[in-house]
Amino acid sequence: MSAQAKTTSEQNKRLSFFSWFNQKGYLQGVFWIIVVSLVSNMNDILTRKVGGRLPPLEVAFFRFFFAVVTLLPVMISKGRSSFKSKHLGVHALRSVLLYGAIVCWSVGVTLIPLAAVSTLALTVPIFVLPMAVVFLQEKVGIQRTVATLIGFCGILVVVIGGGSDAASFLKDITTFNNGTLYMICACVLFALSDIINKKMVVKESTLSMMFYIALGTTAFGIFPAYTVWMTPTLHEFIFLFLLGAGANLILFFLLKAFAATDVSALAPYRYVELLLAGMFGFLLFNEIPTIWTLVGATIIVPSTFAIAYY
Repeated sequence: MSAQAKTTSEQNKRLSFFSWFNQKGYLQGVFWIIVVSLVSNMNDILTRKVGGRLPPLEVAFFRFFFAVVTLLPVMISKGRSSFKSKHLGVHALRSVLLYGAIVCWSVGVTLIPLAAVSTLALTVPIFVLPMAVVFLQEKVGIQRTVATLIGFCGILVVVIGGGSDAASFLKDITTFNNGTLYMICACVLFALSDIINKKMVVKESTLSMMFYIALGTTAFGIFPAYTVWMTPTLHEFIFLFLLGAGANLILFFLLKAFAATDVSALAPYRYVELLLAGMFGFLLFNEIPTIWTLVGATIIVPSTFAIAYY
């Protein structure tokens, strides 16, 4: 084989490798949802850096403000046509849902223990499954449903086992107090947002979806941020800027995942984020996983990856 033929063959292999990421398929969807978990953990680390001093509502505002700032040059470079959309009403609805979810989340966190918050947050995939059936007409087999429920049981092992008072934890959940209601509302809104994103991804460009939800959420967040305003330092501004860029990447990769395969098929893989959080917590903050975390992981991992066979 000539040198030119070898070079051409190598180029074709590289193109074939990169084209795989843009194809539709179950494995592509799983890949992108795991990337979402990675970037989400990076954003959690940044939030932890700035959230110690700045109010949560202000951090949330800057997250979406800088998401707009980092997207704007890309939108301008593509010309006026990139700002055109036939679905501005849907974008407004997406922004309302996301902002409402963030507000409910912020309130709920102040009213119930963090253990309860963590558990309720992980009910989003449970809400996604029936919504995918009702709104997207997706077929959800018994295997996917069982795998998701088993994964959630693994989450309960980690959260309840890691709490200092399991009885108090269960009381907070079963008494269904206002904090619990706020958290459940947040999870339902996040699930609805996932469903709308899945429907919109075939009608609107990824860039347009990213820009308008960031712009809308920024607009909704201005006044709440003003009421609790604290001027960030230079370092905090840098972290907030990275947080906004990370928010764009999360949505971009999430939309790639939704375009590749069914939302319901990806729901169990949201649990991978917990494992990544444990790893980063150990590496960056010297947080040693408890025995309950390890037991929970042995439940979560098999149930998560078993879904690949169905």
